Amino acid sequence: MAHDPRLAKAGTATPDPPPPPPPPPESAPASAMTASFETQSADATAPGQSDSFKLKFCTVCASNQNRSMEAHLRLSTAPSPFPVISFGTGSLVRLPGPSITQPNVYNFNSTSYAQMYEELFSKDERLYRSNGLLNMLDRNRNLKWGPERFQDWVPGVPRVDHVSKGDKGALGTEGGVVDIIITCEERCWDAVVDDLMNKGSQLNRPVHVFNVDIKDNHEEALVGGKAILELANRLNTAAAQERKANGTDGWEDGTGEARRSFDEKVPDILAAWQEKWPNLPALWTLSWL
Repeated sequence: MAHDPRLAKAGTATPDPPPPPPPPPESAPASAMTASFETQSADATAPGQSDSFKLKFCTVCASNQNRSMEAHLRLSTAPSPFPVISFGTGSLVRLPGPSITQPNVYNFNSTSYAQMYEELFSKDERLYRSNGLLNMLDRNRNLKWGPERFQDWVPGVPRVDHVSKGDKGALGTEGGVVDIIITCEERCWDAVVDDLMNKGSQLNRPVHVFNVDIKDNHEEALVGGKAILELANRLNTAAAQERKANGTDGWEDGTGEARRSFDEKVPDILAAWQEKWPNLPALWTLSWL
């Protein structure tokens, strides 16, 4: 049988070992790693920070206690908070009492949420905790000083004292003007529109007035507050886009291409929002401060 004579010479010698593996790549400098992380973080947060512009909001219900304050909470404590103020349209602040004929009645603008909490706590803690009033007032007193009446509001009058009191959402509303008013009941919407007409549009400044119809109980207020925040986000996104595309000239006066285009889009924004929230009937009109 033929054989290779080179094999006899080779014997059982151990073959040469393979070459060593190449050294691992050098680690990136710490500064480069930090820069890379910061870039990734910026990319992750960029969609929510495309524009720092914020519309100014006003929320309104009958007594500035439940629905308007839940919306006030949602707007002022959102991941990207909105400037917001809130009001009631009733003649007095009325809260449930021990019977339907014995409500707890307070004056607007002069009685704080903390005072109401302490009074009801001392009257009947068990009753007012079980019906949710104490929890509601505890939330309210951590948001702003006390209930305000819409008809007593004078647009354009500075509100710097609300900033010093620590009201949530007060930053950005110091000038006493808003872009959007959202009421939570049709009779409140009627009262707001009528009052704006009676005030005579002294600032000649446009304001969109919406009504999102919310039943006056704690559960529905939670749902309504979430829906109002979504509407606010949709409106603000559209406004920011128009300002970026067309500039900000005339925005505050209701003139200029950006404002005109935004105003025209509002009905479509509301219609798209309404499709998602069909159980919260909405109204809209353009009014003036």
